[in-house]
Amino acid sequence: MSEHTRPVSSELQAPAAEPDSPTLHLVQGGTTVDPPPENAGPGGAPSRPSGHSSRWWLAVAAAVVLGLAIWLVTAQSGKASRPAATPHAGPAIPVLGAKAREGDIGVYFTGLGAVTPLYTTTVRTRVDGQLMQVFYREGQLVHEGELLAQIDPRPFEVQLTQAEGQLIKDQAALENARIDLKRYQALITHNAVAQQQLVTQQALVVQDEGAVKTDQGNIDSAKLNLVYCRITSPITGRVGLRLVDPGNIVHATDTNGLMVITQITPISVIFTLPEDQVPAVLKRVRAGEKLRVDAWDRDLKTKLAEGQLLTLDNQIDPTTGTLKLRALFPNENEDLFPNEFVNARMLVREEHGATLVPNAAVQRNSQNTFVYLVKPDHTVAIQQVNVGATEGEDTQILSGISPGDIVVTTGVDKLQEGVQVNAQLGGPPRIAQGSGP
Repeated sequence: MSEHTRPVSSELQAPAAEPDSPTLHLVQGGTTVDPPPENAGPGGAPSRPSGHSSRWWLAVAAAVVLGLAIWLVTAQSGKASRPAATPHAGPAIPVLGAKAREGDIGVYFTGLGAVTPLYTTTVRTRVDGQLMQVFYREGQLVHEGELLAQIDPRPFEVQLTQAEGQLIKDQAALENARIDLKRYQALITHNAVAQQQLVTQQALVVQDEGAVKTDQGNIDSAKLNLVYCRITSPITGRVGLRLVDPGNIVHATDTNGLMVITQITPISVIFTLPEDQVPAVLKRVRAGEKLRVDAWDRDLKTKLAEGQLLTLDNQIDPTTGTLKLRALFPNENEDLFPNEFVNARMLVREEHGATLVPNAAVQRNSQNTFVYLVKPDHTVAIQQVNVGATEGEDTQILSGISPGDIVVTTGVDKLQEGVQVNAQLGGPPRIAQGSGP
C-alpha cells in the first residue's frame, strides 16, 4: 500500500468508544455479558456478524416488543379509568322555553259539520200568467211580506167582474123566490093554494140561496187570485239568483220556481259526534245546561262564530256510528254561509287547576308523547307525558311534569338527551298587526 492511501485507510476505521458513552449489557444465565464490538473488514467494509451478535439482536427485539405491550396495556387502563365524555360537551344550544303553569282549560268535543239554514224557501207562483215586474235584486236581503214580483192581474180582474155580475143576478132571483114564498104561506091558511106548491117554493128559495153562495165563492176566488198575482216573501232572508226573467209566462206547476230565499240570521250548524261521546252530552242537556258550540274554519285556525247547542237527533246513524246535533248561531255579522263546511267544537266541561304547557312543547313520535324538560344544571331530558284537553295555545298535561317545570318550545330539532342548552323563557317577538306575516 502506498503512502498516499494509508491516511485514507486510517480515516475509514471506526473511532474508539468514548469512556462516557453508555454501554448495553445483556444478562444471560445470571452473568452480565458485554456485546462484542463491531469489527471492520478489510478496506473499511463491515465484517459478517457472529452467532452471539444475532442472539443479542433477538433479545433486543423481544425487550422492545415487551415494553410496547406493557405501554399499550397501561394506556388502555388509564383511558378506562378516565370519565367518559358527556354528550353535552361543547357550547350550549340556544332554545326558547316556557314554564308549565296551573290554570283552567275546557274539554271540547269536536265534530265535522255544515252550515244549514233554519228555513230555505223556493218561491213559486200559485197562478198562471205573465211575469210583469220583479222588485228585488239578486242577493238582496228581503223581509217577510215584502213584494218581490207582479204577475199580470187583468185576467183575474175579469173573472172577478163576472162573478160579481152573476152574484147580482142570483140575488135578485133569490129575493123574488122569497116574496113568492111569503105569498104562498099566507094563502095556504085560506086553502087558496096547494100544499105541494108551497113546498116547491120553499125548495126554490133554498136553491137560489145556494146559487148566491156559489157566486160569492167565485168572487172570493177571483180576489184571491189577484192577491196571488202579487208575490211576496214568505220569510226573512237573502234572495238568490233570479230563475225567471220578466215577460215569461209562469205556471203553478213549474218545478224551478221564481227564486230561492234562504234565512241567514239566525242560522244553524248540523254536526256529528261519535256515539261514545253522546252520553256525556245527554247528561248535561238533561240537566238543563246550555252547551256552548264554536264554529271553526276547515283548518281549525280561525274561529268563525259562537252559538249554543239547540237539539239532538232522535237516532244514531248505524252506518257511521255517529249522532247528528244542531247548534244555533245568531250570525249577526253573517260569518257563517249556508252549506259552508266547518268544525264544531262543543264545550262539555271545564278542568280547574290543570297543568298547562304551550302546544309547541308537546312532541310526538310513533310510540310516545314527550317534552324536553330543562333541568337545573341547564341540560335537557326527554320526559314522557300524558296529554289531555287542548284549547287555543295550551295543552293539558295529565302526568309527567308539574307546574313550574321548564319545557322547550322552540329549537327542539337540535336537542337530544343530556345536551347543554341556554333556555330563554318567553315566546318569539310578536309582529305588529298590519306589518306583514
